Amino acid sequence: MQAYWRLHRYPIVFAVACILFYWSFAYHLVRTDFVKLFMLFGALFYLTYKIIQFEKWNFKFLLVVGILFRLVFLIAEPNLSQDFYRFLWDGELIKNGINPYLYTPDQIIEQGQVTFASMNELRNGMTDLNARHYSNYPPFNQILFALASILGGGSVLGSTIAMRLMIILADLGALYFGRKLLQKLNKANNLSFWYFLNPLVIIELTGNLHFEGVMLFFFVWALYLISTNKWLWATPVYAISIMVKLMPLLFLPLFVKYFGFKKSIAFYVLTLLGFAALLLPFYSSVFIDNYSDTIGLWFSNFEFNASIYNMVKKIGVTYFEAKPWELIDAYGSLIQKVVVAIVLLFAFLRNNKKMESLITSMVFALACYYFLSSTVHPWYVVFLLGFAIFTDYRFPLVWSFAVILSYEAYSNPDNAEKLWLLAIEYLLVMGFFIYEMIGNRPKKLYFFKK
Repeated sequence: MQAYWRLHRYPIVFAVACILFYWSFAYHLVRTDFVKLFMLFGALFYLTYKIIQFEKWNFKFLLVVGILFRLVFLIAEPNLSQDFYRFLWDGELIKNGINPYLYTPDQIIEQGQVTFASMNELRNGMTDLNARHYSNYPPFNQILFALASILGGGSVLGSTIAMRLMIILADLGALYFGRKLLQKLNKANNLSFWYFLNPLVIIELTGNLHFEGVMLFFFVWALYLISTNKWLWATPVYAISIMVKLMPLLFLPLFVKYFGFKKSIAFYVLTLLGFAALLLPFYSSVFIDNYSDTIGLWFSNFEFNASIYNMVKKIGVTYFEAKPWELIDAYGSLIQKVVVAIVLLFAFLRNNKKMESLITSMVFALACYYFLSSTVHPWYVVFLLGFAIFTDYRFPLVWSFAVILSYEAYSNPDNAEKLWLLAIEYLLVMGFFIYEMIGNRPKKLYFFKK
């Protein structure tokens, strides 16, 4: 024991400090206290860097501390996001035989035909905007919400713990398949700990109960299966990833060159069949209208932590007297088309015949989407970070730190954003991205190099 302490005393001390900081984050922080939030996050990021630096080849040590960091949050109520109230609401509806895509929370309460023990607590916890709209969470996510409600026995705390354990298991799964995929790509498998120990991942997923990690688990699992020529088995796994969060749909065109035309068609058909099988239990005549209307809100109504959109908005409002609500609607419609065009360019102009090249195209495509989007919540960056570790690019790691600046908005009346802080965030991220593209690696100057 003494010998182990002498060899690992600094990482152990750093890990204990992280546990204390995570405890403070989980149980003694309100999101309006941005100074404390930023200082805790900055300290955690630095200490995590030192732990990985000291112990990068010590798998058991890093695995254990990663699990311990997550378990700190086990009984904590999420303090940076209210989304989990809607997760539990949808789960309770399914448990009571109600399709969450057919009724808004306000409609359920007004009708008074369904009641459950935590109904008022969940409705009061979610935002009014959330309560007025239909659920936008895909079917497999809904199944997990329902499972959490069943395991939680109807209590908010019990269901929260159940969801938290699911997310921790998904992170462990992502670590397992991530290491195997890194080995397949002849990369150091300890790179996976830049995801597993990342404070943003731990806080936003385990802490605030976002399901990007569950999506990532199935996504990385599918990529590993594809890399081992088990692409048929990958199709249902990839379909589940889509049905946790829709984002992997964006990457489907990129497989054309990797598989070749005929095999890619088979991959698409089987994946979409899996997609349809998961959707079928929730389908009804009004499902498409309700779901598309809710999804459309993200492109036409919401704005948070945007980069290019904020510049467009500033120019449009200042010099062309554009109305903000009309501008975001038009911008959202345009960006959907632009992102599709960008993905198709990556699909047909880049050489995606090798797995690393394919994943690099995915990193570029998702980064472009986030740079153009009017809404980039901090937990969105987790997915980008989770598969960027399989490439040579580290700008998502920089972003996983810089994105915390966006939380300053919650310390202001009406959640007003300070554009100069967002400018710092995106100058760091885009600056490092450009550096990696043309500064540090001149060979990557040819973006569509074949």
